[in-house]
Amino acid sequence: MFRPRRVLPWLAGLLAALVATAAPAETPRLATLDWTLAETLVALEAPPRAVAQIEAYHAWVNAPRLPETTIDLGLRSQPNLELLASLDPDRILISPMFANLTPRLERIAPVETLPLYSPGRDTWTEMRELTLSVGELVDRPEAATRLIEATEARLETLKARLDGTTPPPLLMVQFMDSRHVRVFGDNGLFQAVLDRLDLDNAWNGPTNAWGFSLVGIEALAGLDARLVVVEPYPAGVQETLAEGGLWGHLVETSRGTPLMLPPVWSFGALPSAGRFAELLVSALESADAV
Repeated sequence: MFRPRRVLPWLAGLLAALVATAAPAETPRLATLDWTLAETLVALEAPPRAVAQIEAYHAWVNAPRLPETTIDLGLRSQPNLELLASLDPDRILISPMFANLTPRLERIAPVETLPLYSPGRDTWTEMRELTLSVGELVDRPEAATRLIEATEARLETLKARLDGTTPPPLLMVQFMDSRHVRVFGDNGLFQAVLDRLDLDNAWNGPTNAWGFSLVGIEALAGLDARLVVVEPYPAGVQETLAEGGLWGHLVETSRGTPLMLPPVWSFGALPSAGRFAELLVSALESADAV
């Protein structure tokens, strides 16, 4: 005879155990002013409750996207402290760039400063360390390790896809206005990715701590390279460039049609590094790119 009273307590206990096993541990309530930390938290499936300048994050970082529920704290340099306090965060994460805000932020919650792009440090090593540090903060060390391993494995696969090709040196730029660009080189995320893909950078000039130099486009003349333009464009710049002039001459003398990439956060960590590698290799593989 079927005895439901004996079955149901056992079934209830099993379901309770399964739910307890499947349910993730509650992550701390975090807020951050820094987009690099925000993208890392999202990649670790522990998105912050609040981030500064969300619309600009999506314009410049693009992906990974922040959840729709993320609260906008206003300007990164001048966050809405009343709103931040009302959220009662467990911790506020910043980079050294926002260190001047620490005294005010500490009145709301403990502040954790996580560096990246430190002078004299290897960029890729620092990105790994940052990922592990963030993973510890949100009690997801295994997820941090998986993100590191998955990113490095993906870059190895992308590198293999270029085997047998000989792309010319790349000249990676991002427009600040119609006459000035950031040109990327040593110490930056883009260079770290090029190194892992065994690709050459045409820019050997000086760079700052974030791996770029702000130059007039005339400084690019005469370089034997293929142009790589990373969006977004400032308002009106594309229209001005279409008129030709010096930029038109650079395009004509480029080693092939310039490669146009959607926005990638050049000051980012592993999520941006992996995304840049994907976009760059796909562009190089296109019909007229290699």
